[in-house]
Amino acid sequence: MFRYCPSCASENIRFEKNKVFRCPDCGFTYYHNTAAATSCIIKTDAGILFLVRNREPGRGKLDLPGGFVDPGEGAMDGLRRELIEEIGWDPYGADKAQPGPGFTLFASFPNTYPYKNISYNTCDLFFFLDAPGLTENELKLEAAEIAGLRFVKPEELDPEELAFESVKKAIKAYLDTPFYS
Repeated sequence: MFRYCPSCASENIRFEKNKVFRCPDCGFTYYHNTAAATSCIIKTDAGILFLVRNREPGRGKLDLPGGFVDPGEGAMDGLRRELIEEIGWDPYGADKAQPGPGFTLFASFPNTYPYKNISYNTCDLFFFLDAPGLTENELKLEAAEIAGLRFVKPEELDPEELAFESVKKAIKAYLDTPFYS
């Protein structure tokens, strides 16, 4: 990731233990920590809402709505923001002052997200949300990121259609929870 030390420009910077950059010349230290990412299984009458990715990694494959948690956000705030950005849907509805429907955390898995020649280690947090009345007509897709959407019954899903290993694991974990029935 670094060819030169950002502090002193030395070429002696080293990446150690798969997590920290250190420069022996000036003492610069940078921890390349894991990034938090959220995804949501939104259960509707038609099935689970999946997005068709419009960019790499996983272009053309299915993914759950969600994304990276921004600095200063909690996981659920980040997930809510991502739902609004990606599908134009706020699970809290018009009255944002009222408590929302409640995201339920049910699984977390490590993942690697390759983007522009950098592999980001992520901690993917998977939430569940029951939205029985939600339909495609209520959604407005972010075209730069999302090529389309599909509602899929979990038992009809081909895991090879999924963009990420962590999502494959999350679907399997979901099928083992009381949410799936």
